[in-house]
Amino acid sequence: MNNSIDRQVLVLNRLWQPINLCSARRAIGLLFLGHAQAVGTFGEKQFSTHDFESWLRLEERPEDWPVVNTVSSCFCLPSIIVLAAFDRLPRKEVKFSRENIFQRDDYLCQYCRKKFDTRKLNLDHVIPRDKGGATSWENVVTSCIRCNTKKGNKLPKEAGMFPLKKPVVPRWRPLVGFRKELESHYHQSWRLFLDPNSSTVELSS
Repeated sequence: MNNSIDRQVLVLNRLWQPINLCSARRAIGLLFLGHAQAVGTFGEKQFSTHDFESWLRLEERPEDWPVVNTVSSCFCLPSIIVLAAFDRLPRKEVKFSRENIFQRDDYLCQYCRKKFDTRKLNLDHVIPRDKGGATSWENVVTSCIRCNTKKGNKLPKEAGMFPLKKPVVPRWRPLVGFRKELESHYHQSWRLFLDPNSSTVELSS
């Protein structure tokens, strides 16, 4: 086996909602155990579902599609799998972190309302820490370096600078927990599941 066996696969729940990523190695294991089905993502097989045996017999695939060669066959690695039983969206608390605050605020400086690259963003305590402000979702916002320096340790009223929107604890969304991984391992076949508005497709039954 080669490095392709560790490529990332998009995991959908039974309702075809994206909930996670896993390695192709793990995906094959789930197919073999009957816990998931592979989703066809090319040619006439697009959006059809396959159990382990039917996926093993799959012959139509792009020439550059990653495969694993075994003693007796050539196994096409899936890029998407759909779980057989799990139909919920896992719920959990969003981790308080620099990146998640940027995501909550859509990478917009909450003071000048401009969007910046993360290298030009910082975090600002709306109520400064030396004035009793907490390091929490409700008191920390995204700020560009210029606005962060301008506000300093002043209160919003003192600086005449107020956040674009009231900072709150964000609701957990299934893609938040692995957004960076999605960007690093993005595959074109995932597009319709990560951006449903990009097109309309019919899913096989």
